[in-house]
Amino acid sequence: MSKLLVTGGAGYIGGVVGAQLVAAGHDVVVLDNLSTGHEDGVPDGAGFVEGDIDDAAKVLDPSFDAVLHFAAKSLVAESVARPELYWWNNAVGTLRLLDAMREHGVRRMVFSSTAAAYGEPETTPIREDAPAMPINPYGQSKLAIDHALSGEAAAHGLAAVSLRYFNVGGALGRHGERHDPETHLIPNVLAVPAGRRESVDVFGTDYPTRDGTAVRDYLHVEDLGRAHLLALDWTGAASASAVDGAGGGGGEHRIYNLGTGTGFTVREVIDAVRRVTGHPVPAVDRDRRAGDPPALVASAERIGADLGWRAEHDLDRIVADAWTFMQRGEQ
Repeated sequence: MSKLLVTGGAGYIGGVVGAQLVAAGHDVVVLDNLSTGHEDGVPDGAGFVEGDIDDAAKVLDPSFDAVLHFAAKSLVAESVARPELYWWNNAVGTLRLLDAMREHGVRRMVFSSTAAAYGEPETTPIREDAPAMPINPYGQSKLAIDHALSGEAAAHGLAAVSLRYFNVGGALGRHGERHDPETHLIPNVLAVPAGRRESVDVFGTDYPTRDGTAVRDYLHVEDLGRAHLLALDWTGAASASAVDGAGGGGGEHRIYNLGTGTGFTVREVIDAVRRVTGHPVPAVDRDRRAGDPPALVASAERIGADLGWRAEHDLDRIVADAWTFMQRGEQ
């Protein structure tokens, strides 16, 4: 059992991973300022400290074994309109978190990064060796921390894993998507059978894809969480190896993509919602949005080979769990 700090653990993904960590027998402390998270999203059995990333220095002590870092701003449009928020929180805040970890001798981190670090890649599925050229402050601030982790590993013995992924869906028990505003496709499509909207917009129907609509990678949040736990296990082994001298005295930072390798079109997502809910979902075709590439899909071959991870839940399971969570919230 490890003692773990989960930053952003009252949010959607952080809450799911926190719950999985507790279920695995770990001692979990959540640090979250509740700006986008919810106090009832803190996993049962976890400790909770309300505070910003800067407060990690007050929470951490040498008894902690590792940090799983989810506390980030993640709205692309907001990052373009207010880039300073993203540089202060995502970049500067994480550097201060690394300072606190170094001060207390906590030498393991799993970082929730993003496939937005790749920008608009020329080829898909995207591999980890693809050029990282983010096109907005959100992706840029996340990529900056990936670079910082590599430097921290080489200079100060950190064992770290960055996990890059696109879209996450589904739910785990009482942990599901509750964003305001909601920008993700699956909950927005589910809002139609839920009676919150009359139709869903389909932006672009003439892409060079199997049905003309854009392809995106969707992962079940439970699958995503498993990847974090596997990455945590790897940091433990890597840290022990470095201490024993087998790692040459330094740390290591690995970057893994998480994805299906194929992705789903917008129409496939809408069809899945129709199948799962049994409700009609009117779709209104719109023009393409500027800057939307035809397909963004991540290759997960590297993490599959190294850690044995692969996505297990299909699109219908993602939609079904999200629908169950949405209905629970309306009761």
